[in-house]
Amino acid sequence: MKIATYNVNGINGRLPRLLEWLEESQPDIACLQEIKTSNETFPLEAIHGAGYGAIWSGQKSYNGVAILARDATPVERLRELPGGVDDTHSRYIEAEVDGVVVASLYLPNGNPQPGPRFDYKLAWFERFNQHAKSLLKEKRPVVLAGDYNVVPTDFDIYDTRSWLNDALLQPESRAAYAALLKQGWTDAIRAKHPDERIYTFWDYLRNRWPRNAGLRIDHLLLSPDLAAHLVDANVDREQRGKEKASDHAPTWVVLG
Repeated sequence: MKIATYNVNGINGRLPRLLEWLEESQPDIACLQEIKTSNETFPLEAIHGAGYGAIWSGQKSYNGVAILARDATPVERLRELPGGVDDTHSRYIEAEVDGVVVASLYLPNGNPQPGPRFDYKLAWFERFNQHAKSLLKEKRPVVLAGDYNVVPTDFDIYDTRSWLNDALLQPESRAAYAALLKQGWTDAIRAKHPDERIYTFWDYLRNRWPRNAGLRIDHLLLSPDLAAHLVDANVDREQRGKEKASDHAPTWVVLG
């Protein structure tokens, strides 16, 4: 089974790129973030035409997450993260596909920090970690896939100098991610590539893609029983170099 995560940065504006990637990569499950469209304008017909069923939680112009399944429709479990009183952001959706529980998440960016946006990021992260812990208690195969907006270590960024004040690198953000891993989740990319600098995001600014000035912020975390079946994990980085591409590249795991 191949499971991917992809921050598409606007599903309707980049639909040709998404459909092209689905055809080339053939993931069994694709978790999307920043679809940036209302529920009513999600391109379901085109997704069906590509051979995928879908569930989604949209938000006009901002955020938005979806889960696609090849030749199947994901069975929805949740469409928002528990505990978010009056939280209007569409950042989390969870489904079951072929016996695997899959979550697609778009964690808050948190900039500028310090400030209310960073406070929201940390509060959301705490809610997410609590929910992740409850998922482990179910003792089901689970994948937590998405744009975490966290650079786990300095090894996951080309250079920290321009980013020292960014919310993605703050000690609190990294501590929350480390606490998540400590629960028993496996970071699939790092597990398969412990000594390789791998990036999933290259900002549009300052010529960062041609310079390979990237960050690793898109992660797939596997529950213990799934981690035992990890065959491969990598990034379709060539997608970032295409015309009108997202600033993220698809990231994926293969489970045997």
